[in-house]
Amino acid sequence: MAVAYHSGYGHTARQAAAVAAGAGSVAGVGAELHDIGQPGPDLFDALDAADAIVFGSPTYMGSTSAGFQSFAEATAPVWAEQRWAGKLAAGFTNSAGINGNKDNALLTLAVFAAQHGMLWISLGLLPGWHYRADGSPDDLNRLGGFLGAMAQSPSDLGPEAAPPEADLRTAEHLGRRVAQTVVAFARGRSTDAVVAA
Repeated sequence: MAVAYHSGYGHTARQAAAVAAGAGSVAGVGAELHDIGQPGPDLFDALDAADAIVFGSPTYMGSTSAGFQSFAEATAPVWAEQRWAGKLAAGFTNSAGINGNKDNALLTLAVFAAQHGMLWISLGLLPGWHYRADGSPDDLNRLGGFLGAMAQSPSDLGPEAAPPEADLRTAEHLGRRVAQTVVAFARGRSTDAVVAA
């Protein structure tokens, strides 16, 4: 698996590391982090070799960051050859606002993956926190997303203090879910065999 992300201030990088940790908890699956804001010369070779790519971007002004969009546009040769067609994909995002239109950023990531012919994996969690009267801000999926993992980092907290643990555990869940699906596909089993962790 590859985790390809852009992080403006370090918060989304923490979320990316949590996705990779979740993926790495599944036997037989490795996950590599790729900061697409500082791409190395072998970035596209590494992404081409991955069975799954999890895309991450901060939500800026209700959409993905300019850094992520620059990466997306640089994939035009990959798209033209459909080199990622059939690969698994998922996504995550972080913003300062509780909402911040993170859903639009995730939709942008999903459409980007779809244009590459990839198969999108959703978060696969019921909403937490305010969905029930007895909910807690410590719940998984406390922000109630479905398309991917959402995180919230107050604008006056640095990446050493945000996003909160619940959002990082939600990102770990996404990484684990994608990794389990990679294993299921590799073994030729139905994705019905994938157990939500």
